[in-house]
Amino acid sequence: MRSPLPRSARTGREQAHATPARTRAFLAIAAVSAFLAGCSSDLDGSPTSNIPGPDPERALPADALNPLGPVARQQDQLWDIAYPIAIGVFVLVFGGLAFILLRFRDKGQDELPKQTHGNTRLEIAWTLAPAVILIFIAVPTVRTIFDLADEPAADALMVDVVGKQYWWQFEYTNEGEGFYTASELHIPTGREVFITLDGTEPGDPQIYQTSPPVLHSFWVPSLAGKRDWVPGTTRTMRIQADEPGVYPGNCAEFCGLSHANMRFTVIAHEPDDYAAWAADQQEPAQSPEGELAQRGEEVFATCLACHAVDGHPAQATDESGIARFGPSLTHFAQREAFAGYIYDSPFGDSVEDEEEAMENLRQWIRDPQSLKPGAQMIPYSEADLPDEDLDALLAYLGTLE
Repeated sequence: MRSPLPRSARTGREQAHATPARTRAFLAIAAVSAFLAGCSSDLDGSPTSNIPGPDPERALPADALNPLGPVARQQDQLWDIAYPIAIGVFVLVFGGLAFILLRFRDKGQDELPKQTHGNTRLEIAWTLAPAVILIFIAVPTVRTIFDLADEPAADALMVDVVGKQYWWQFEYTNEGEGFYTASELHIPTGREVFITLDGTEPGDPQIYQTSPPVLHSFWVPSLAGKRDWVPGTTRTMRIQADEPGVYPGNCAEFCGLSHANMRFTVIAHEPDDYAAWAADQQEPAQSPEGELAQRGEEVFATCLACHAVDGHPAQATDESGIARFGPSLTHFAQREAFAGYIYDSPFGDSVEDEEEAMENLRQWIRDPQSLKPGAQMIPYSEADLPDEDLDALLAYLGTLE
């Protein structure tokens, strides 16, 4: 005759039966919320992630499941292998768990069920099965890792990337180039782009005494997977685009107050168009025409402590193209957005509201924190920069093409 359940076991069973219905309701609400969140096409409901710049003409331009380059496709192939296996394991494990919970649930009996243990065949099976699954996933994974870690192609476009708070600096280092852009990475189609995530740049020591560099993660969903930018180290990755267009990117590692505002775009050109663009980027800024813009050039001399403008008369000739704490503004008027690519530039080709964009740029100079919390740009009040000087400065920025 089987022994009756001890009092403590009966008490536990009675407490289990008394589990509140609200717990089950909470779990159901959590599951539905997670499902609905996964169905969302975008944070703001727009089809283009609300990223300034030319319309990519894609329903989901930042779609990691829609690879638009050979590197992204190679990584996506791993997903095609691992995901069905993961779903199968999930169904088997949780299906078995659900069966056991229902089949052997407490039915109010007062006796302990028959105790069993030590099934050798089952133990061998559930030891070998995971090992076989891991081997099946590991072989293509390791092969892909080694392929992507290979040396760059002979004709690869070489770009050094530095993560700031909160924007990205791109330095084009191929022979005959040697220039900088900010938040816009221009590349040719059909050509490998070898990226060095350079965390060794010292930056401004005065700034870093109080605000040391932090972790970032470089991610262009349609072109490649994430890669961390780590202070003090150098890491590499590669991307490549099949067709011309705009490929949105973002920082994927929390890095401070404006982490979500640390956007950038990869703009892919036809090879000839890229060559023309690169040649133009190496040209210094020209002295502006017009009295207001010329006055703005003089005012901008105070900005050279943080920003570079090649060709500016107050910038030493041996400092041409150097990286400073702030973005290089040599060709600022060519960019489609500013402030980490979250506001349309009033000088961009695709600006929707030029008046609003100009007001944003004015406010950005006056009080950067009001537009982008945590930004390390120095504010300029009217006492520091009178309105007439600000107007002149904006006019000068509009000539930097």
